Amino acid sequence: MYQYDDIDQRLVDERVAQFRDQTARFLAGQISEDDFRPLRLQNGLYLQRHAPMLRVAIPYGLLSALQLRKLASIARRYDRGYGHFSTRQNIQYNWPKLEEAPDILAELAEVQMHAIQTSGNCIRNTTTDHFAGVAADEIVDPLVWCELIREWSTFHPEFAFLPRKFKIAVSGASADRAAVFVHDIGVLAVRGESSDTAFKVIVGGGLGRTPVIGSVIREGLPWQHLLSYLEAILRVYNRYGRRDNKYKARIKILVRERGAEAFAQEVEAEWRHLADGPATLTQHEIDRVASRFTRPEYRLQPQQATAVEALAATDTAFGRWLRRNTHSHRVPGYCAVSVSLKRPGVAPGDATADEMDFIADLADRYSFGELRVSHEQNLVLADVARAELPALWRSLRDRGLAESNIGLITNIIACPGGDFCSLANAKSLPVAAAIQVMFEDIDFVHDIGELDLNISGCINSCGHHHVGHIGILGVDKAGEECYQITLGGQQGEIRPGEKAAIGRVIGPSFSQAEVPAIVRRLIDFYLERRDSEVERFVDLVHRLGIEPFKDFVYGKADSRAGAGSGSLAQA
Repeated sequence: MYQYDDIDQRLVDERVAQFRDQTARFLAGQISEDDFRPLRLQNGLYLQRHAPMLRVAIPYGLLSALQLRKLASIARRYDRGYGHFSTRQNIQYNWPKLEEAPDILAELAEVQMHAIQTSGNCIRNTTTDHFAGVAADEIVDPLVWCELIREWSTFHPEFAFLPRKFKIAVSGASADRAAVFVHDIGVLAVRGESSDTAFKVIVGGGLGRTPVIGSVIREGLPWQHLLSYLEAILRVYNRYGRRDNKYKARIKILVRERGAEAFAQEVEAEWRHLADGPATLTQHEIDRVASRFTRPEYRLQPQQATAVEALAATDTAFGRWLRRNTHSHRVPGYCAVSVSLKRPGVAPGDATADEMDFIADLADRYSFGELRVSHEQNLVLADVARAELPALWRSLRDRGLAESNIGLITNIIACPGGDFCSLANAKSLPVAAAIQVMFEDIDFVHDIGELDLNISGCINSCGHHHVGHIGILGVDKAGEECYQITLGGQQGEIRPGEKAAIGRVIGPSFSQAEVPAIVRRLIDFYLERRDSEVERFVDLVHRLGIEPFKDFVYGKADSRAGAGSGSLAQA
């Protein structure tokens, strides 16, 4: 867990005082709405459909139990008793009062938290693998590198008012659980010469109205030059990125228009002025940042595999949870545990204040007082002794938090949609709830196997629908809420040989009421046509293409599709 030094604490305390003064002057009519907008945005405050929304930074998704309890306390005191964990590893409050926002920020500062640069045209919260530092397949622990980027980018004067928002993701493992190919900059750790840490740099990825897979512009960048190379990229973007049209202002548009090769050449030319300059990293600096992280004191664990596996063999519910919600760990005898926030009747990613307090207690008892926020809007206890798994599971089960659905169809990723967001074209949460009901049979859900289903309420793609195996996008069709379906998206290399992919739209949109039945038809087609239980839904989409799925959904299925074929009206 990263611990603030005096400089960190002074920065967040001074920012709270500054924003308190700015808010007071705005409420007194001394600052116009236009002048106040960039000030509140860079403190994480949006004006949404019903009330302000405050987005709190959780740098690289790492939380302490103490911090989670503070988030719970804020939910009770300033909101409606819950918070929403987002795909960018942050938490959002949907009902705070504008005049109380500085008080919330002051309370966050007490536990080394803030909302700085969680919005606005600046460098946002750097994200990474939610198993960072503990993953068995890790090449490099990315946490130190993420913290270096955080310190470098926070209040950087050159990058406070970029053409558009800017997002960086870092992955240190062989499996890309950070989706580095769909970020403005993706940083992928590799082994360089003499086995030193190096980085593959990907630029120009992103989702939204123009989904793009990023381009590799640098292979094997030595670690000493990470920050100076990022600075070169941002300087080129800041100089040439469009400011006259926000829909064409992201770096992905600039890279596409100039071409990846030409853009890379411009970055290299800019970097020549920065290489070996003040931003060059030294081992002393790496050690300084690393020393600010507390590390668990792992204990040698007695062999308990027999007892755990014996319970899994006799208790079906525990066995499913063990397979889906626990993950391999670099330290023998330990594992990481996902706590699913995807339960029937609850918005994906939401947690009540009481649940946050409860999970914080579990983190103290079972995971050295630390936990993570995942891109899938779940929480992770990263350092659990395998011998403790039965007790942990029983505690989660008794609180309704032991859903064994990680990586399955009911582990739905969804933005708040039209229920809260003023940008949304359609609601996301009712669609997610209806799909949960459609697939409430847990046996059936496990039979389907791995499947990512993502929902966005508008083209901004906060629900990452473009990279869902099944993506659902809310659209406005003649004033009515409708939904497009995409198939075949992938966030990156989770299995060897996979690549990031953008899903393709299968055809005309559907009404909200039709969506669950359409998803069920897609699943029926997959189950009928898959080669074996090993072939995932997305594998079948890539093998057959989307046309057979499209024909089946729109009533053009051939006889090989089985008894479930027919017109949409029959669904």
